[in-house]
Amino acid sequence: MNLSMTRRHFFGRAGIGAAALQSLLGAETLPHFAPKAKRVIYLFQSGGPSQMELFDYKPRLVDKYKTELPESVRMGQRLTGMSATQSTFPVVPSRFKFARHGQGGAWVSELLPHTAGIVDKIAIVKSVFTEAINHDPAVTFLQTGSQIAGRPSMGSWAVYGLGAEAKNLPGFVVMISPGQGTGGQPLYDRLWGSGFLPTRYQGVKFRSVGDPVLYLRDPEGFSREDRRAYLDTLGELNQARARELGDPEIATRIAQYEMAFQMQASVPELVDLSKEPAAIVDSYGPDARKAGTFAYNCLMARRLAERGVRFIQLYHRDWDHHGGLQNGLPKRCKETDQPAAALVNDLAQRGMLDDTLVLWGGEFGRTVYCQGRLTDDDYGRDHHPRCFTMWMAGGGVKPGMVLGETDDYCYNITADPLHVHDLQATILHLMGVDHTRLTYRFAGRYFRLTDVHGTVAKKLLV
Repeated sequence: MNLSMTRRHFFGRAGIGAAALQSLLGAETLPHFAPKAKRVIYLFQSGGPSQMELFDYKPRLVDKYKTELPESVRMGQRLTGMSATQSTFPVVPSRFKFARHGQGGAWVSELLPHTAGIVDKIAIVKSVFTEAINHDPAVTFLQTGSQIAGRPSMGSWAVYGLGAEAKNLPGFVVMISPGQGTGGQPLYDRLWGSGFLPTRYQGVKFRSVGDPVLYLRDPEGFSREDRRAYLDTLGELNQARARELGDPEIATRIAQYEMAFQMQASVPELVDLSKEPAAIVDSYGPDARKAGTFAYNCLMARRLAERGVRFIQLYHRDWDHHGGLQNGLPKRCKETDQPAAALVNDLAQRGMLDDTLVLWGGEFGRTVYCQGRLTDDDYGRDHHPRCFTMWMAGGGVKPGMVLGETDDYCYNITADPLHVHDLQATILHLMGVDHTRLTYRFAGRYFRLTDVHGTVAKKLLV
């Protein structure tokens, strides 16, 4: 007798394991209501872009240059280790020009001329806030709904709840582009992991160098027919083992082997730009043909979206400007502004923007006060969780609107606050999912992306 038999072994051999396994693997549900967005493209700007230099125009700060930030505004807010030892917190206004754009007259910085050209297609949200004040917990919070690592990512929740449309590509794809500066904060694979969900729902990271996915080509002398026969035999063995143990991870392994076989044909076609009109490629900017750049990844995101990929996550690094903001921020904007705007326009002209939700933003904002030494030639800003700006487009979002307001110091929200959980609830709502009903039982309780929080931002909806 096998004294080490687990509960999973017992139920599998008792004849009910197959039903339990099917329940686990058949977790995808129909939408709770008619979705506006079939897919999501999340353009995550890792490091925390400064809202004051990009979207949240504060002209009155010019007269407050080098004055001390009032304690009545800061209200004893927790500071990071980078500025906690400062004896003074001098106010520094943006040194970049702003202008009104679009029918609604939204303020946009001169650093984002291409984004300024699409303001009538996007909704700018100036009142996003979080509790996390450091990078890793803040990024983890936005991606997984918890500051503590280990929870499923938003993309994993989406594919778990709605299933994958594409049969020859993963339901959740991730691409990373480095900012051409100091490198930025690290991005860990757990940010697109499936946590306690079955691993079939985790994101698949495409590489930026060489083949996007390893082992796309079979060894010399091993034909496509050989590969098919090999996987069929291996699948039979794995299915027998799954019936015996009732382990959902074995079924995941079967599915992943089959997906890998399909991707040997689909990925080379995906990255082949020979049939893409030159004008479209050029619209994404001069780096659009260079693999690994943000421009290239934005173009790939559109191609993935039209091939049925449910959730596409792009990360662009190096927005963390504690110093050297005056020189560093324009470089990040130059790398990302044109591609992001081109993606929105490309989707729109193909009729795909209506059912594709595009998001742009980082993990938090930046402080109104200067971190470190303030000079007339240079300044920096520390992390600021109390208010930051994101924009959204398509997928049922009301275009051409600006939601939320902040005080004259761009320090506290004064109207329409949008918490991270509210943002997540709104994203799921646009995908036809009630965030309170998308749950998974683990460790004795039911979990969800928004934990026990979250309210849909109805003002953002069409």
